[in-house]
Amino acid sequence: MTHSDSIKPLSAADLDAVIAIDMATTGLSRRGYFERRLSSATRRPRDYVYVGLHQNDQLVGFAFAKLVSGEFGKDGAAAALDAIGIDPEHSHKGHGQKVLDEVEKILKSKGVATLTSQIEWSNGGVLGFFSGAGFELAPRLVLTRPTSEISTWSDEDAQDDGIDELDYSSPNSDDFTALSRDRVPVRSMVEGDLRKIITIDKANTGVERGDYYARKLHESLHESGVRVSLVAELEGYPVGFIMARVDFGEFGHTSPEAVMDSIGVDPGYKGQGVGLALMSQLMANLAVLRVENVRTEINWNDVDLIAYFAAAGFVPAQRVTLVRGL
Repeated sequence: MTHSDSIKPLSAADLDAVIAIDMATTGLSRRGYFERRLSSATRRPRDYVYVGLHQNDQLVGFAFAKLVSGEFGKDGAAAALDAIGIDPEHSHKGHGQKVLDEVEKILKSKGVATLTSQIEWSNGGVLGFFSGAGFELAPRLVLTRPTSEISTWSDEDAQDDGIDELDYSSPNSDDFTALSRDRVPVRSMVEGDLRKIITIDKANTGVERGDYYARKLHESLHESGVRVSLVAELEGYPVGFIMARVDFGEFGHTSPEAVMDSIGVDPGYKGQGVGLALMSQLMANLAVLRVENVRTEINWNDVDLIAYFAAAGFVPAQRVTLVRGL
């Protein structure tokens, strides 16, 4: 950096400049997204990195990253770089690498071992930047589906055998999926569900991830544009959950899209249509909210989970997931 360059945490005073830089590259204003993201980051700074590159007191670049998996400060923790931008008038001067270097330095100080991101596969310029920065293709698949009603499930598909935990809501229909929601009541998630969510996750993964789910629940209830996380009950007892959020602008998206990043079914209640009821209600709620698509990620070799999502109508998205070890 030159003597006139400085990198420091973003503040509310930088918001308009961040929006202007992003608009100069995307052609659209994403004020709501950046307002929420900066507000969340400043309230919970240990879970985020939010930096700006200033030149002669003018913001010329920025980046946001957030912790996405693993327990904070422990081996295996990961973060997602979901927004980065450089003023077009200051591009091709190495500023993007400067901002990225600062993000990685802060993440390493937090004990984060892996940095990921997502981009459209056809965006050659951004792909070239990430490749030059040492990123590689991650062993993850990005799947997507429209929020139309699920109408092709069979009794065999409803067995939930492929659902353990995924890491990282037309309500008027009378088909099989609507009947599944009648058999398995589904309601909105509340903070009191946290302990049971952690228990279900541990039963499936063998790992206690209380801090991770505490962060996810806080994000779901307080930091998303729309609350869409759900819990399924049988005999008045929580037996499954699905967690999703609606962000307008994450990873460069400019149209409403939900991100589903966690789903779990109590092993003792598999085969009773719990996963189907959760997925069906999620799609119904999102459709009512006029959200057009839902996106998720899975490991490329998780055959059972791939089959589950395929039966639910998911297909590969035109996006790639990138990763870099820190």
